[in-house]
Amino acid sequence: MEMTAPRAKVEAPSIRTYLAHHLRDYGMLLALILIMVFFQLMTNGTLMRPVNITNLFLQNSYIVVMAVGMRLVMVAGHIDLSVGSVVGFVGALAAVMLVHWKLPVILVFPLSLLCGIAIGAAQGYWIAYWRIPSFIVTLAGMLVFRGATLWLLQGQSVGPFPRNFQALSTGFVTDVFGVGRPNATAIVLGILCAAALAFLAVRMRRRNATYGIEDEPFAFFLGKNILLFVAIVYFSWVLATFRGLPNVLITMAILVVIYSFVAQRTTLGRRIYALGGNEKAAKLSGIKTERLTFFTFVNMGMLAGLAGLIFAARLNTATPKAGVAFELDVIAAVFIGGASMSGGVGKVSGAIIGAFIMGVMNNGMSILGIGIDYQQMIKGLVLLVAVIFDVYNKTKQG
Repeated sequence: MEMTAPRAKVEAPSIRTYLAHHLRDYGMLLALILIMVFFQLMTNGTLMRPVNITNLFLQNSYIVVMAVGMRLVMVAGHIDLSVGSVVGFVGALAAVMLVHWKLPVILVFPLSLLCGIAIGAAQGYWIAYWRIPSFIVTLAGMLVFRGATLWLLQGQSVGPFPRNFQALSTGFVTDVFGVGRPNATAIVLGILCAAALAFLAVRMRRRNATYGIEDEPFAFFLGKNILLFVAIVYFSWVLATFRGLPNVLITMAILVVIYSFVAQRTTLGRRIYALGGNEKAAKLSGIKTERLTFFTFVNMGMLAGLAGLIFAARLNTATPKAGVAFELDVIAAVFIGGASMSGGVGKVSGAIIGAFIMGVMNNGMSILGIGIDYQQMIKGLVLLVAVIFDVYNKTKQG
């Protein structure tokens, strides 16, 4: 009877060695923590107050939503400069449908998303099938939809909106337990979310061990997941002491789960990474690269449309200036979160971290009374450092 040889056990590297090979993954997370600690001290505790934490989620929700889509675009080796203008246009269209045409919210929501999808498809068609550089196509889109927003609103603000539309951005999850304050539903959901993430992490580690895949050191794995568990429960408690979980936080969480699953667990996600890594090789291996590129821009258009709805709902009005320079914040967030300029690299978690680095900096500098001129310069320098860090990593590993 033939004996099956057991799989060779792969020893995990030391923590120092592991971190040296995963600087891209953990460097910006550490930067976010240090930035939060810095502003927490400089603002005498204002940064981490419940009302301010809630405002951080509300103020950055639309950037996070677009960063999730922009990550796919940039992983595929492209860029989208039109997202800010699409946000303004879709928000304006929703405002006109709600205020002027008196359409119900249940109809306005899908029509607005379809508009975003159509815009993404129109731009993706020229990029994917006509090989026109994405920079040029989306730059044109930025100008076209900025002008279309001015035309649609006739240079005036349109609002206010029905309460059920405003709830998309400014609403909170109802406490089903009826406790009131602290919001018991927020605490329970936070604990369940933290426990689910811990369970999935343990299951993944066991699976890696079964197949002999090198994993992170146990001490690092344990410490990381304990800190993650504590952080989620803590922020749930902080939010619970104010008004509970914002609706946009639930929206962001759902998007993060879906897009993380697509990127890591599906053939579609792996093919997008292959496309960005080497388009010619991907095409020779049978991947329909044009279709994938088209899909990334359709998806970006849909998420830009969703961000437009969230932003309009938060302001309770649509303005001709809505979405101006949003594309810069979104692109900066994805770069800071570890995406590569050449494509093929980037994680959903990195894009979220990058978005909150920008958000915490904006919020902290505003609390400290730093002028918008200095804020822009500081954010530009942070983006430059992130790009230099990316180039240094690639040179070191090459």
